[in-house]
Amino acid sequence: MKDKKVFGLALVIIACTFWGISGLFAKGLFNASSSITSLWVTQTRMTAAGAILVLVSQLKGDHPFQIFKSPHDAWVIFSYGIFGLVPVQFAYFMVVQYGNASIATILQFVGPFFIIAYQALFRHIPPRRIEIICAVIAFLGVFTIATHGHFNHLAVTPMILVWGMISAVGVATNTLIPQKMLREGRVPSLVITAWGLLFSGIILLAIHPAQPHVPNVPIVWVCWLGVLIIGTLIPFQMANISLRYIDATNFSLMDAFEPLSATIGSVLIFNLHMTGADIIGSILVIVAVLAINIRIPIRKNKIE
Repeated sequence: MKDKKVFGLALVIIACTFWGISGLFAKGLFNASSSITSLWVTQTRMTAAGAILVLVSQLKGDHPFQIFKSPHDAWVIFSYGIFGLVPVQFAYFMVVQYGNASIATILQFVGPFFIIAYQALFRHIPPRRIEIICAVIAFLGVFTIATHGHFNHLAVTPMILVWGMISAVGVATNTLIPQKMLREGRVPSLVITAWGLLFSGIILLAIHPAQPHVPNVPIVWVCWLGVLIIGTLIPFQMANISLRYIDATNFSLMDAFEPLSATIGSVLIFNLHMTGADIIGSILVIVAVLAINIRIPIRKNKIE
């Protein structure tokens, strides 16, 4: 049993690390050509990953096309794709494009606090004291990163902060919209994610069909495949398998490896310079989010 838990933890650590690394591949794409945009990366990643995962779910016998027999299920998954996956993906890549993978993952990491706010406002579930304290600490961390410790001016552009907060809200909608469907277990999580990705990719292509001129050079396709395979297909499967051996709390605690891998990679590969304030702010955000996932046993009460 212990070995299985260790195996599950190892899988989720690798998955979260790969998600962090995907931002580095995306940054490589943006650096390779100014014509490559976050919209193009999002469109192509979602459409390709969604189509592949639909095929995988069909081969696994999950019957992915059964969702179209239930308009309600199809609508929930469509909403999950448009209002959950699009902000998570597109807004994240916008921050990577105009900032870096480190700040993109750190800003997105505060998403759980938007879930807490939603539950308090619309489900009348009051936040725990620890959640209020952690929310203050997390947003203090974001403020520290945004100002580099000089609280009288912003060190990052307002656009980066806005897109970062949109991606964090996307984490909340990405979790909340399919929550009931996942809890009921009527539709496999692989099918939900597959169609969510495919629906959102097709809609983005329909909204903006014009495609940029993408240079046909090896670095572009290596980075794009990195975003698709290492940043999407492999970690998703690993994360799903890991949940057979560990609970959701342990899974959430391992999320910290995503911003850590993105930050370390940005420093090593793209020579990102982090000030002392950046490091302190990042630590505040990571610790705060980890703390809200620690449940006290007597009070038992994320989808990526």
